[in-house]
Amino acid sequence: MAWNEPGNNDKDPWKKKDDKNQGPPDLDDLLKDIGNKFGGIFGGKSSKDGSKKGASNVGIAIALIVGILVYAFSGFYTIKEAEKGIVLRFGQYDGTVEPGLRWKWTFAERIIPVDMQTTRDLPASGFMLTKDENVVRVEMQIQYRVVDARDYIFSVTNADDSLSQSLDSALRFVIGDSRMDDILTSGREKVRQDVWKELDDIIAPYNLGLIVVDVNFKDARPPEEVKDAFDDAISAQEDEVRFLREAEAYARGIEPRARGRVKRMEQEAIAYKQQTVLDAEGEVAKFNKLLPEYLAAPEVTRQRMYLSTMENVYANTSKVMVDVEGGNNMMYLPLDKMMQNQSSGQRTLPESQTRATQSINTQSTAPDLSGRADRFNEGRN
Repeated sequence: MAWNEPGNNDKDPWKKKDDKNQGPPDLDDLLKDIGNKFGGIFGGKSSKDGSKKGASNVGIAIALIVGILVYAFSGFYTIKEAEKGIVLRFGQYDGTVEPGLRWKWTFAERIIPVDMQTTRDLPASGFMLTKDENVVRVEMQIQYRVVDARDYIFSVTNADDSLSQSLDSALRFVIGDSRMDDILTSGREKVRQDVWKELDDIIAPYNLGLIVVDVNFKDARPPEEVKDAFDDAISAQEDEVRFLREAEAYARGIEPRARGRVKRMEQEAIAYKQQTVLDAEGEVAKFNKLLPEYLAAPEVTRQRMYLSTMENVYANTSKVMVDVEGGNNMMYLPLDKMMQNQSSGQRTLPESQTRATQSINTQSTAPDLSGRADRFNEGRN
């Protein structure tokens, strides 16, 4: 049965047994009771209306002190050694701070740290069209560093992205103005230098606060569909360079030897000329000395000259011809064979047999010429 139905004797749950007219609790009284309880924590005394004004004032003061301390400590920050801090006060640039322990106005200032010493890498690659209408894939990487923190943050929306776009533009411009053979072989260094210069020219007006430290040309290759043909072409070019180097080395080796032979022939020709001149001068001097003797005794001088000439002639031959007076046969003495046999016999025969052989050969080959009248003795030709 419900409490408010007829016949329930008006059993209201909000009424107390001793107070039948009490209603629900008042909200203001409830809040006032909670405030009095918290005020009692700080030692305040209750007034007749239930408020503790002294305790409330002490609590507010302590809360303010605690808030100030928290605010003061929250403003400390540290800038690392390799960084610089950009100070923004209410969103506006207010200055740059150096590394170290700093303090800021919390909620009024904001600090943006910028790394100034780290060298960063930025790659760029893609298929590009060359000057001779060939497609080549180029991979390049640059290294850069921040030099001006304010320009790096405020000059453009994103300095790194702007640098990346500038690198793509510079790379495609240089590749489009170069031939594929130069890009793949001997012109790589020139391409690298041109890209670096073009990149500096592009980013200069924007004041990005960046500096390009180095540009690395990593790779350049043709599309995979024609890679084999280009490999053959590059191998042929390398062979050409190698053959040229070998030819140059051969020329460098041959030329000095040829010059040496020419110099030697010149020296020999000069020596031969001097020798011939000196021989001629000696013959002339000899003739000048011989002429007075010939004028004094012509016959004796002529015979002496003849004998001297024959001595020189026969000294260079191993054959002796003997013309015996009264005979038609001419005797030939093979002295070379005899001397050869004699020398070989000395190596094999005893000393006594060698001497006997020499005496026999002497007796058999040396005719008695003491009594003949040879026409050569007369000094006639």
